[in-house]
This record gives sequence, C-alpha cells and structure tokens, in this order.
Amino acid sequence: MDAVFAPRSVAVIGASGDPKRIGGRPVDFLIRHGFDGPILPINPKSPQVQGLAAYPSISEAPTTPDMAVIALPAPLAVQAVEQCAARGVRGAVIFSSGFSEVDADGAALQARMVDIAREGGMRLVGPNCLGIANVRHNLYATFTPGVEKHLPKPGGVSIVSQSGAFGSYCMTLVRMRGLGVNIWATTGNSCDVDFADAVAYCAQDDDTRVIMGYLEGATDRDRLVEALEMARAREKPVVMMKVGRSAVGAEAAQSHTASLAGADAVYDAAFRQYGVYRAQSVDEMFDVTYACAESGSMMQGDRLGLVTVSGGVGVLMADEAEKLELDVPALPDHAQKKLKEVLPFAGVRNPVDVTAQLVNQIDLLETNMDVLFGDGEIDGAIIFMSTVGLVADLNEAIRSGLERIREKYPGRPMLFCSLTEPEGRAAYEKSGFIVFEEPTRAVRAMAALRYFARSFARAGENDPIPELSNLSPLPDGMVNEIEAKALLAEAGIGIVHETLATTPEAAAQAAQEMGFPVVLKIASPDILHKSDIGGVALDLRSVEDVRAAGARILKLASEKMPDARIDGLVVAEQAEPGLEAILGVTQDPAFGPVVMFGLGGVFVEALEDVSFRVAPFGPAEASRMIDEIRSRKLLDAFRGAPERDIDALADALARLSAFAVQHGAALDTIDVNPLIVGASGQGAVAADGVIIPTERGGH
Repeated sequence: MDAVFAPRSVAVIGASGDPKRIGGRPVDFLIRHGFDGPILPINPKSPQVQGLAAYPSISEAPTTPDMAVIALPAPLAVQAVEQCAARGVRGAVIFSSGFSEVDADGAALQARMVDIAREGGMRLVGPNCLGIANVRHNLYATFTPGVEKHLPKPGGVSIVSQSGAFGSYCMTLVRMRGLGVNIWATTGNSCDVDFADAVAYCAQDDDTRVIMGYLEGATDRDRLVEALEMARAREKPVVMMKVGRSAVGAEAAQSHTASLAGADAVYDAAFRQYGVYRAQSVDEMFDVTYACAESGSMMQGDRLGLVTVSGGVGVLMADEAEKLELDVPALPDHAQKKLKEVLPFAGVRNPVDVTAQLVNQIDLLETNMDVLFGDGEIDGAIIFMSTVGLVADLNEAIRSGLERIREKYPGRPMLFCSLTEPEGRAAYEKSGFIVFEEPTRAVRAMAALRYFARSFARAGENDPIPELSNLSPLPDGMVNEIEAKALLAEAGIGIVHETLATTPEAAAQAAQEMGFPVVLKIASPDILHKSDIGGVALDLRSVEDVRAAGARILKLASEKMPDARIDGLVVAEQAEPGLEAILGVTQDPAFGPVVMFGLGGVFVEALEDVSFRVAPFGPAEASRMIDEIRSRKLLDAFRGAPERDIDALADALARLSAFAVQHGAALDTIDVNPLIVGASGQGAVAADGVIIPTERGGH
C-alpha cells in the first residue's frame, strides 16, 4: 500500500502538455507542489511534457516507478496496467471511467484488469476515481481543481471517499476550516483498493489523528469491520457520512458505485457497534472532525459543565445536551457556595451564568472553571461568551486564563463558543482550543468526544462470543416449529418443553402426561403466521379442551392452507408469564447475518422500536443493543412488574448471533417470536421459532 499512498517515484501515463487537461493536471501538480521524487510523463507523441522528458511507454522509462497514474480511455487503461505489471510497477491510480459503473462489458473489462494487476503484484486505486494525495509528501496524484491554487497544510485529518467530487469538496472544506490534511483517497469503483483498505492504511499511519469517510455502500464486510476495529484500537476517530438513507438515495448509490447499499438501519447499528460517528449533515461532519483533530483529549465521563454569559443560551445548551445523553448535573452544594461568594446574583447550579459582571472582572471565568473542575467533578466544559470574543483585550485575558485551567486539569476538554474576529479565533486555535460560534453545534461536538471515549474504552473489552460446537447442519428444506426450536436449543437458547402429536387424540394424551395448562399449535413449515389462520390455542386445561382444539386447528389449516405440509400438532407447556421479546436474524447484503431485537406487541409492529447488530457479538454488546430501544424501561421494575432477566436476554441474543455465523450462507432468516423473558434470575425461553434455510426444498 505504500506504493500507492507514499510512492518515491511516479509515472503519469497519458500525460498531457496542457496543465488544464485531465492527463496534464497531475503532472502540473506534482511539479508545482514539490513532489520530491522522479516524475515520469508517458506520452508516445511528445518527447517532452511540461518541461520534463517524456517517454513513449512505461517499458521505455529510465527507471521503474513505484506508482503510475493512468489517464487513458478504459481499453487503453487495461493495456497500461498490463505494461506496468510487466515492468514491475507496484501500484496504479486509474482515473478512467467506462468500467463496472457503466455496464456488464465494462465490469468484465475491469475484472480482466484486476486479474492482470494481481498476477503482477500490483495494487490498483479506482478506476473512475479522482485520485489520491499525501500532503506531507507533496504527492497530488489527482486532477481535482481543489488543489490547483491552494493546498491544505499537513495535519492529522485523513479523508477516504467513494465519491471523487465529494472527497475533493471535503479536502477543500478541511483546508478552509484551517485543519491540516494527511492522506486523501478517492476509491471510485474500488476494483482493488477499496474504502476499507484505505481506512485501514490511515488507521495504521502515525500521522493520522482522525479519519473522515464518505461511504455509499460497503463492498467487503470483513475488511470494513477489520479496518474500523483497527482504527478504534489505535484510538483514531472515524467520522462518517453514509448516504442512501432514502429509497431514492440508496438506488442512486448503487448505480453510482455498483455496490449494495444494505438496509440503512443496519449501517447505523454497525457504526455504533464498531465506534464510528455517523454525521447527519456536512456541518456536523466537519464540526466533529474539527473537534477530534484539535482536542487534546476525549470526554472521559458524562458530566458536562456549561458556563455562559447568557442564561437563555445556557438553557439552550442544556436542552441539547440532554437530547445527546450528556449529563448537566447540578454542582455540589460546596461548589455552589464557592461560586456564590464571587457571583452573589448569578445562577450557579450548572449552567453557571457569570453574567455581565465578567466585563468588569475578567478573572471570574478562570475562577468559575477552577470550581467547576476542582469541586464540581465535571468531565468537560463549554464556555459561551456571546460577543465578548470580539473584544481583543478581554479575549486575550480569557484565553490566558483557560490555558492555566487546562494545565491544572489536563484531560478535560473545553470548547469555547463566541463570536470572534479571525485573529482572535486563530489565537485560540493556536493555543489548542476548539472554537464554535453556534452553541448547539458546540454541544454536539462535545457529545462526539464523549461518544469516542466510550467507544475507545470498549476496544479492550472482554466480551467473548459464545462458543458453539456440534451444531446440526441446517436441513435443505423448510423446518417446522419443533425442529426449529430444537436447532436453537443446540445453541443454548432456552425453549419451552414440547412434543409433536399427529392427531388430536395423541395431543390430548401428550398434554395429560406433560401437565396442564398447555398450548396447542399447528406444526407446518409452510404456515409461519399460525395465529392468522386460527392455528394456535392457549391456556388449554383439560384433555377435552386439547382434543377439541386439535380437531379445530387441523380443520382450519386444511381449509385455509390446503397446499401446506401439515406435520401435526405442537403440544407445549404454557410458559410462565413474562415480557415478550422478538429476536430475529436476517441476511444483510452488505454485512451478512444481522441480529434484530425488540419488545413484543405494538413496540415492534407499530413503533418499529428495534435495534440491530452485526453478528457475531458477545453479551456486553447485546446489552448495549437492548439499551438502545425506546421501550427499554419496560425491562426494569416498572408499574408493578418485576425487573426482567436482562442477563438471560443478552445471552440469548449473543448465542443467536453465534448460531447465525456458524450456519453462514445456509441460513436465510430466523424469527424467535416471542422469547418470554422472566423475572430477574428466571431466564428466558423461546415460545415460538421459525428458521428458514437458504435452500428451501421446494416448500
């Protein structure tokens, strides 16, 4: 990968003498922006390109470059890759379009090019991309107008984008925001080096502090997960713009990158699972990137302090903090007492209103911050100063005081929010402070610092995935409920005691042996929603009840589903009352097996109150999955109901995830509905279950 992102020499194949053309821009940029290495223009029609000696082909170049930039039509680009591979070139960036993004013929041409590169040990970026840059090395292997006149300074932000235009937009905005850039990569069709490869490279790069990503669709789940985990292990925040939330957006993303977008809710879940911050807007993306790149530390706890010259803005920030799950706690009594001594007429609970008295006593802010951190046990603070930052002498005094506070309380981020003149803002940022003008954006940035602190803490978490052994293979055909639950039981998921009876009389006898009350259900792999046809009878308390219910269920099944395979009747013990949950597995086109969780009834069907995780995962991740649903409080002691066995529920989710991965592509869908969650310590059992194999045997 160094041959692509840190080459020592570069050839430009299709080099043009016109610095405004696609083949001329990379030559111009490499020369003008000071690439420190041989630049080899390849042009069979000219002995010289932009003042450099040019060569008819890569085979006739005097040295073998590490990387080639290819700016040729698609068929000629393939020939160029073949010639590069023969010469021993280790990497290539391909601008050309006309490959898999166009049609099947283009896809075949791209596949042939990849085969040639792999046989020759080459890495390819693109095709259909805007190129790459390594700012520290003055490498601009691109034709973007974004670096024609103004260059980003070297810094800690690396940008990986599947879209060339959006990637160029990001690099320019990062520069205009005053941030420094390290690696910039646009992956285009991702025929070889894809989004995940570029993220992994940046994660391992010592000069990268934060990774900004633009993703339309994942192409390789395992590599993407590995890259994201690598970034988290190295405590490098990944801030993502993932498009394709709407049906129209998802369709556009698929046609643009020839990748499957996957269910957007699954991307949300995967990003939370692997510690990626998903931005909802370009402004938020840059705010969070800015905070992560420039902050000396993340926010290690939930307790946020707010210091303001406006009581109203203090409330505004507190409201935003609550939405983002940051705690704005009242300061301890002794801390409030200290503040009252210097601010007798101010609000000192938190938010702390320093009032207009700050203009007369500028040291009030430093005093407040000292109490906030020293006595208030606050983990991070936002200081809102309205227009005070426009006054140069006040601004300088505030900045000096905040520097002393930071030195006294290291590891606690402070965000400064005020209108400032450009030189005032520059002074704050030179001192390492983060400056915002709009207060709720500052709160969101602080929430992101807290988000990453939590995520980084999980990187070393001991959360073992359940080890499952001796699982029976899934059958080729559809399975009935009893067979499905027997398979789940092999994974250690609790099930109710049950048996299969072929006649109403046999069901009555089985019920008598089992003990009443019982539940009776139709047993058929073809009837997934049994209650819809009257195929379920609850709370049966006698032999006569079972016999009559069995006859009725079989009759209804034959009438309403005449073509269904009927295996008989399920006789099951009636589970102890509990809270009903729904567990499921589906195969996501981007991430593979994905586990769903929700509580039963209206919460799932009407409110769509569910959470997802990419399988496999352990019980701790399952607990976080449980905590995400809006109806989570129903699992606690609530309105007379007991606290539920959350440990058993988390264990069932983790085991289901391991079960799904073990069976892999042989599994299509699982639906455990309901899982009855008992009171704390009483476990959880599957009262019904559906498993649909990929091979359905004609049913």
